Amino acid sequence: MPIISRFFGILIYMYWREHSPAHFHAKYQDDEVIVDIDSGQVTGKMSARALRLIEEWRQLHVAELRQNWALAEQNKKLFRIQPLE
Repeated sequence: MPIISRFFGILIYMYWREHSPAHFHAKYQDDEVIVDIDSGQVTGKMSARALRLIEEWRQLHVAELRQNWALAEQNKKLFRIQPLE
């Protein structure tokens, strides 16, 4: 599970060779969600505050997330993405 970003206690990561649609995983404390890269649709439960931060970060980094998704599909090394500040 390569961690691609970390901010405010939130871990963002992707797995290699995952199922479509393109998505990433986010973990905060004991909660975990899956977030669609393009739509921002969330599967799972997490605090509203953490979800707002994740969505803000997603909107800033959609292109980089798509690039990492393409790398993950090929089982290649993923790159880190700037955290939310």
